[in-house]
Amino acid sequence: MKKNAFTVIHIDEDILAVNKAAGLLVAADRWDTEAARLDLLIEQALPQLAPHCEKLYAVHRIDKDTSGVLLYALNADAHRALNTAFQERQIKKTYRLLIHGAVSEQHFTVDLPLRADGDALHRTVVDKRRGKEAVTHFTVLETFRRFSLLEAQPVTGRTHQIRVHLAASGYPIVCDSLYGSGKPVLLSEIKQRWHGDIYTEQPLIQRLALHAYQVEGTHPRFGTPFSFTAPYAKDFKSTVHQLQKL
Repeated sequence: MKKNAFTVIHIDEDILAVNKAAGLLVAADRWDTEAARLDLLIEQALPQLAPHCEKLYAVHRIDKDTSGVLLYALNADAHRALNTAFQERQIKKTYRLLIHGAVSEQHFTVDLPLRADGDALHRTVVDKRRGKEAVTHFTVLETFRRFSLLEAQPVTGRTHQIRVHLAASGYPIVCDSLYGSGKPVLLSEIKQRWHGDIYTEQPLIQRLALHAYQVEGTHPRFGTPFSFTAPYAKDFKSTVHQLQKL
């Protein structure tokens, strides 16, 4: 098993919530069929994690370079119930992310329609004529010298929705190589009187600065509310900490 690929947040007879590491696919990818996949790694661990479970059921996805919470069903009944809950927008997903720049409003909503695989780079694009409805609510949590920490709550679930909505609004996510510059964050570039070695310096973060922070909903068997929160990944946490210090 890939080291630190995931940690278990919660497991019972019906559902499994894990904290996924960045850089790991959650399902098969048509462009990279040999890449490591979270679903296969979890299936390998199922005999130890959930001896009662014979099959893992995916109910939603997050991007390869996104870290954070991912929910699975462990039986067909739970799968049907959770799928219905996602389709009827009864599951609340919350993300934390870093953007370049500062936003004037503390709360804002982007409702630009999106079309997947819309250009030569196979990116999702804003398309007001042929795009599908896409709505994301944003809250500014902290503003730093050159960056801001935001919380995002997507109402719909379009491919790369949060990334495209922010890029289209002029606030690309830090280190987003598909919708932004992809430039890594270096402490030497943001800290005055930095005394390190530029030849050996390691970036604070060099992957998409997007973290799936929380998933909330209703348990498929008991009807009780659940809320699963994924602690920040090490690189995301370190970057936020350094920006807070500055």
